[in-house]
Amino acid sequence: MSQTPTDISQIRPWRHIERRKCRQIMVGKVPVGGDAPIAVQSMTNTITHDVGATVGQILELQEAGADIVRVSVPDPDSAAALKEIVKEVQVPLVADIHFHYKRGIEAAENGAACLRINPGNIGGQHRVKEVVAAARAHGCSIRIGVNGGSLEKELLEKYGEPCPDAMVESALMHARMLEDENFQDYKISVKASDPFLTVAAYHQLAEQTDAPLHLGITEAGGLRIGTVKSAIGMGNLLWAGIGDTIRVSLSADPVEEIKVGFDMLKSLGLRTRGVNIISCPSCARQGFDVIKTVQTLEERLAHISEPISLSIIGCVVNGPGEAMFTDIGFTGGSAGYGMMYHAGKKTGKTDNDDMINDIVQSVEAKAEDIRALRETAEAAE
Repeated sequence: MSQTPTDISQIRPWRHIERRKCRQIMVGKVPVGGDAPIAVQSMTNTITHDVGATVGQILELQEAGADIVRVSVPDPDSAAALKEIVKEVQVPLVADIHFHYKRGIEAAENGAACLRINPGNIGGQHRVKEVVAAARAHGCSIRIGVNGGSLEKELLEKYGEPCPDAMVESALMHARMLEDENFQDYKISVKASDPFLTVAAYHQLAEQTDAPLHLGITEAGGLRIGTVKSAIGMGNLLWAGIGDTIRVSLSADPVEEIKVGFDMLKSLGLRTRGVNIISCPSCARQGFDVIKTVQTLEERLAHISEPISLSIIGCVVNGPGEAMFTDIGFTGGSAGYGMMYHAGKKTGKTDNDDMINDIVQSVEAKAEDIRALRETAEAAE
């Protein structure tokens, strides 16, 4: 029988992750920190003041499941465009601000839900005071974003190179600048392109603040290597209970960042959005083309947001066993057919020619059942 993540943590305690305790802030309507789900975010790569292109990309990210989207605000035109962009999208927007403190004020006035700033590069405490005043007046939170590649000159002189101590000192210094203005609605990130440096910095920072932490391996690379680096570094931290919101930084379509982020969280049992496909790598025993089948199913089931587990196994060696613990399963057999399973129980044979359609129909029916149960529960509240 399929188990929920809560059930699994109870019957298999070695899978339990004790999340770090921290205070909670709001990014628009999305809670970050505390006991809130770990939020997944990405960033647009359009020219921000091209409103049509930027809105189009944000809508694609929304459809993929993004909780939060960041947009770069490098100039007055981009800040002004936010006023139109926020009218067309549902996800809260984080305005990425560097050097020009006025862009932060304008972004807050024009609807940004959060400002990503480095307090040390916008002109000192008097400028921070103005940005904080705008954030407070318009209900914005702030992310302090420290990167290994842009540490302050004095810290590089003190430590000789980017290192965990330098990154954490920078983050806490910036946090004090906000605290001096009696502003606590902030989260912190200490990212580097080196997973070792990133992980060490976050572990150190997690012990010295109760602020929510935004995770990422910055400049991780293309789709394949960036996914691997991010999974190693961020997976290490998430497994240790550290992290309240994440961004997988890839030189790829931003939608891929959302997909990888959710896959990472699903693998750790921290989020359950969409279909989780368990499949074998295939071998000479396979009763059908496993690789092609999984690729097709990933495409045809991409629209499903309900949490459903699906096992696609090429032969009977592991297939029945895996099907016992998934919502829906298909195990390859011989003579051109395989066996379907629902909730661990055999439901009958399916020809290989029909299996993809049968599997998709079964998953869609399961998703509809989940939606109906959710709507009934919501109506009863």
